[in-house]
Amino acid sequence: MIVGFITDYSIILLIRGGNLSGTKSYQSLVKSTFGLPGFLILSGLQFLYPFIAMISYNITTGDTLTKVFQRIPGVGPDHILAERHFVIVLSTLLFTLPLTLYRNIERLEKVSFLSMVLTIFILIVVIIRAATLGPQITPTGDAWAFAKWNAMQAVGVMSFAFICHHNSFLLFNSLEQPTLATWSRVTHVSVSSALIISAAFAVAGYITFTGYTQGDIFENYCRNDNLATFGRFCFGCSIITTFPLECFVTREVVCNVWNRDLSETQHVAVTVLIVSACTSLSLAFDCLGVVLELNGVLIATPLIFIIPSACFLKLSPDRWFQGENVIATMLIMMGLFVMVTGLTMTGLNSQGCSHGVEMFYCPDANISTTTPPTRNNVTNT
Repeated sequence: MIVGFITDYSIILLIRGGNLSGTKSYQSLVKSTFGLPGFLILSGLQFLYPFIAMISYNITTGDTLTKVFQRIPGVGPDHILAERHFVIVLSTLLFTLPLTLYRNIERLEKVSFLSMVLTIFILIVVIIRAATLGPQITPTGDAWAFAKWNAMQAVGVMSFAFICHHNSFLLFNSLEQPTLATWSRVTHVSVSSALIISAAFAVAGYITFTGYTQGDIFENYCRNDNLATFGRFCFGCSIITTFPLECFVTREVVCNVWNRDLSETQHVAVTVLIVSACTSLSLAFDCLGVVLELNGVLIATPLIFIIPSACFLKLSPDRWFQGENVIATMLIMMGLFVMVTGLTMTGLNSQGCSHGVEMFYCPDANISTTTPPTRNNVTNT
């Protein structure tokens, strides 16, 4: 709830900063307040966040859809459709690349709505399995401890989940009435909805699996679970339809750094290059939890906590300890604390993953996976 509130506040603060400086993009805002060095630092962060997010989306697609395909008669673990690398490349060529080639973000309105509807279906699946599967799994020994020493890692993942600052100006400028009042209403509804859905996922998922929870929760469900298979299918489709929004941001960053509009050929070339790089890296990594944690603490946190607040402080005529500037100052200090502690905890307590392995409670689990793990992996819930 705290991360959600900070996200809501900082999104509105970001647009207020844009109005104060007369700028219409995140990069322009930072350039007008902190000059070229600030512009280059933000451009790097703003490019890396959606870029790494797209890598995580591909990893998720490979994890989920391979298990969906294995429910098709005749498709076994050795079939090409059960090979995550093939599924990632196939989904990229058939779906994500064509969608990312659009030039206007408004063309993705229906695709984004579909993604939201699919998210509701996925949540229903997770809640049902919390009630039906959860009682069959013995909780880990310290499952209900209030907090652990490495809890700060979770703040990075939460920041990754809530952040939308990198495309806020794109969405603000696409409103029929791009006013601060309209944007505030849109932000409150959007962040509140995201908070409710994220909290419901986290609670239902953790209640079901406690310390055995994986970074990708659908890795916890058994391969022969038909309801989970439906959830995986919805999850894969939701991820595929979310991918293009992040690609729009990376491409806009390239345009702003290049300081020119892309021709049709350049547009296609830059898009294909970005998507190809994401796909290549997602083929090399398969552990989602570490990707989410690092992207959260190193990139999402400064984009949420630090930079919008710093820009507002720079543009405000009051001193840092006066009025609303106190809140902005506190957010900067909190962001620095989350970055340092989150990165330290990630290094000291790196998370493992059991990609493609049946959990010990599944009927078809291998002998080596029937023993409950001795190490708790609860951060990514």
